[in-house]
Amino acid sequence: MTQLDAVVGLVRRVLGSALLGAYAHGSAVLGGLRPFSDLDVLAVTRRRTAAEERQALVDGLLGMSGAPGGPVRPVELTVVARDDVRPWRHPPRREFQYGEWLREEYERGTVPEPADDPDLAPVLTMTLRGGTALYGPPPAEVLDPVPAEDLRRAVLAGVPGLLAGLESDTRNVLLTLARVWTTLETGDIRSKDAAAAWALDRLPPGDRPVLAHARAAYLGHEPDRLHTLVPEARALADRMVRAVGVRDRG
Repeated sequence: MTQLDAVVGLVRRVLGSALLGAYAHGSAVLGGLRPFSDLDVLAVTRRRTAAEERQALVDGLLGMSGAPGGPVRPVELTVVARDDVRPWRHPPRREFQYGEWLREEYERGTVPEPADDPDLAPVLTMTLRGGTALYGPPPAEVLDPVPAEDLRRAVLAGVPGLLAGLESDTRNVLLTLARVWTTLETGDIRSKDAAAAWALDRLPPGDRPVLAHARAAYLGHEPDRLHTLVPEARALADRMVRAVGVRDRG
């Protein structure tokens, strides 16, 4: 059984007949998994979740998900109730989310609560674009398309949070900013390495080496040395932030 099979199996056991479908998104549908890619899964349910179901998902995923670059991939699982996203409305409501960046909180007993989450706009857009059902019918049968303006609002809303993690998660922040820039300019969501390639063609020569290194490290072609390039990374982030029209880093 693959790690992905195990994740889908957990979701099916916990949610039972409430589960409508489970779908791949992220790197898996945007050009293929890279060495440091998460396994991104969206689960759509017939109803909202119960607290004990969310606890069971956390308990199971703590044993299935790992740190980036480790023997098992990090898992990002998002759960939505169909009636909260179809018909589409902004902001949409998320029932549950697991991600490795919150592992310490989960281990202390925190269980994710339902919340409005604008970031569902790119998640659903990638899911529909990928069309990859891991369980259940095709995603287009259970999800509505996200309007372009809501996608734009969502990716812009995430920029301040990204910048807050620049020093601790430099590679991911720089590559995600390149993806934000690409999406706002083209309306398309690309893989992080493809977005970085797009951005490299549009950056001044002096800003290219840091992003090129972040891309190469993400692809596993070079050891990540961005911790030695924090001032340069900050300057590059500011450049891309200006390019997408966000001026307030706070």
